[in-house]
Amino acid sequence: MRLISMTARDELVVALAGRYALGSRADRGRMLDEFAALTGHHCKHVMRLLRAGSSGGGSSPRPKRRLYDRATREALIVVWEASDRICGKRLRPLVPVLVSAMERHGHLHLAPEVLTGLLAMSAATIDRALRAARGPSGGRPRRRSPPAAAIRRSVAVRTFADWGDPLPGFMEADLVAHCGPTLRGSYVQTLTLTDIAAGWTECAPVLVREQKLLTEVLSELQGDAICAAWV
Repeated sequence: MRLISMTARDELVVALAGRYALGSRADRGRMLDEFAALTGHHCKHVMRLLRAGSSGGGSSPRPKRRLYDRATREALIVVWEASDRICGKRLRPLVPVLVSAMERHGHLHLAPEVLTGLLAMSAATIDRALRAARGPSGGRPRRRSPPAAAIRRSVAVRTFADWGDPLPGFMEADLVAHCGPTLRGSYVQTLTLTDIAAGWTECAPVLVREQKLLTEVLSELQGDAICAAWV
């Protein structure tokens, strides 16, 4: 037996709701059984529908999705860039704070209707609006193959608790690439050098990852950090 459509079900609810409210116990039971057979619904659900006198909104048209204009989407991208490209769930509560700070310092000027639309965006809408700006990968870093177990065992890893009480001069270094979402082309890197004992940190820009240049910069920063630690 083929079940009736949702539209026919809604019309049947409206037609039977009055009779169900005024009917006897036997009449209501018969209407419930017939309605359940026609629609495939459970009797408890049919009872709730007939008591409410409507379909409960199951087949009512969905509200139209809010559409944001180009100015609102561009303002969102500016705020997203200022937040270091965090996800929509984390960005949503920060939007009012970031917009207020950026307007106060003259970095952003929004029309009232653009500001209203930007503050009304949900986290899911923010992610949808930023989909094109994130690129084909959706802003997610590409997953790399994990290193072999033998390589992991050969590299000694120290945490802050494994250093004991070192003298000034023991350094940890790191290179930070300022390349955005891609490693293509030329970009500046920052060599960061931190003295373990003193916590003194020195940073220097490096135009290329070249051995001679890195050695020279590393030696210069190391000397500065050691002098600062002893002072």
